[in-house]
Amino acid sequence: MIDFGFDKIALIGAVALIVIGPEKLPRVARTVGHFIGKAQRYVADVKAEVNRSIELEELQKMKSQFEGAARDVEQSVNRELSATSGELQRSWDDGLPPEQTTPAESVALAAPPPQYTHPKKNWRLKRGKMPAWYKQRQGIRTQTQSGAARVARFRPKALDK
Repeated sequence: MIDFGFDKIALIGAVALIVIGPEKLPRVARTVGHFIGKAQRYVADVKAEVNRSIELEELQKMKSQFEGAARDVEQSVNRELSATSGELQRSWDDGLPPEQTTPAESVALAAPPPQYTHPKKNWRLKRGKMPAWYKQRQGIRTQTQSGAARVARFRPKALDK
């Protein structure tokens, strides 16, 4: 950018003092400083925006590389899976020759695999790790009370005479 040394700044200040005058010089200097500050902030904002756009482009390139690698892996896995399933289907279709199979094996080969049945557990039921009898023996509270109920429970009874 522009290189200002001490001698150049002193010369500009002397010319400004003669041209503008000593009364208006402080106000003009403040205004010039204000505009220089605005210009510096604008330049810093432009630099930051350029850096952000460069980083965004780099991230997009990296994203496309990762997506390409993921696609390649997916395709190779799909190829291997289809090849394996084809071999498995062919071997299933071929089966064993009838003279090598026993009746139990032939029934086992013909029967479909059992279907999954849900255990029908009540998932809403919360099961504690400690048994209730142990909590009662140790004096652990198993039910919560509101503050008002706790105060009413432990408030000393009024003596009725």
